[in-house]
Amino acid sequence: MTGSRTPTAAEELRGAGLRVTAARVALLEAVRAGDHLGVEALAGGVRDRVGHVSLQAVYEGLHALAAAGLVRRIEPAGSPARFEGRVGDNHHHVVCRSCGLVVDVDCEAGEAPCLTASDDHGFAIDEAEVIYWGLCPDCSTPRSARAL
Repeated sequence: MTGSRTPTAAEELRGAGLRVTAARVALLEAVRAGDHLGVEALAGGVRDRVGHVSLQAVYEGLHALAAAGLVRRIEPAGSPARFEGRVGDNHHHVVCRSCGLVVDVDCEAGEAPCLTASDDHGFAIDEAEVIYWGLCPDCSTPRSARAL
């Protein structure tokens, strides 16, 4: 009995019709290894793996990966874009107003769209994106309690 194996980053790029380069493989792996990282952090991760890569190449690579559905771009208000490898499911995010921490939150309904618009204005709605805002446990704990 053989189990299904997870495709490599190169196989996923090929399957999405993208050219396979060391930088793109490293970028896809960096997004998936990270946790809602911004472009600068991802560029550092790519450079650690393959050497020099321009910031412009990282932006272009992220655009191609997001357009192909291999990564997801999220843009919480007031923050730069962040990227995640969790795609193809129906989940949302909670963002800390103080430190900017972003965490995945599974959708209560389970299927997209998990919300129904009061008036769809004729649109065929197939997705709802929700961002919850608040303070993470570290930021909501008073400093005096954290020091203990």
